[in-house]
Amino acid sequence: MTAELLRRRPLRIVGFASGRGSNFGALIAAQREQALPVELCALLSDRGDAAALAVARQAGVEAIAMRPHDHADRSAFDRAIFDRAAQFLPDLIVLAGYMRIIDPGVVAAWQGRMINIHPSLLPNHRGLHTHRRALEAGDREHGASVHYVTAELDGGPTIAQAAIPIRAGDTPEALAARLLPQEHRLLVASVALIASGRVAMAGSGIVFDEAPLAAPLRLGADGSLA
Repeated sequence: MTAELLRRRPLRIVGFASGRGSNFGALIAAQREQALPVELCALLSDRGDAAALAVARQAGVEAIAMRPHDHADRSAFDRAIFDRAAQFLPDLIVLAGYMRIIDPGVVAAWQGRMINIHPSLLPNHRGLHTHRRALEAGDREHGASVHYVTAELDGGPTIAQAAIPIRAGDTPEALAARLLPQEHRLLVASVALIASGRVAMAGSGIVFDEAPLAAPLRLGADGSLA
């Protein structure tokens, strides 16, 4: 990695989450351990009861809940919550368990500056209930993907993936629990690459170390991406 790729300041991140916030918590832990050169500016949620809000507050990160029903329609809410996020001047938006489909116009304004972590090996099983669907499909492995967000649901270019084998007798709950630690490691490693300048979205694809990325990176046992 050349000196030119190193950032002059920490990457400013705003997270979005609708649930427990464990992936955002993984970013917090990595930052505290000085393994992630980022500044976590805020956590926004569409649910006032989301546990993610408490995760952020306990770490001293500003946590903000906004209610969709306070706005005229989905598009108006999306514009409002992303306008609030913009006030923190983020370099990157991280959707860490944010369970809303975002208005295409809002997505376009942030394209190349917004990533999502999705619990499947994309392009397989876009959308919801991925653990159950992987089992029903008879898949031999399952996993998680970090991808740039585009207007196509879970269809933006994929940065990296983590895979686990599916075992005989697995349930959706067991599969989800076994995958979760890998999700955390995958998200941290992917954000670290963006923060260092080694990964960026370019057109409809991804550049990794100044060359087009032909296939998603894979998470290794040591937590590195290759």
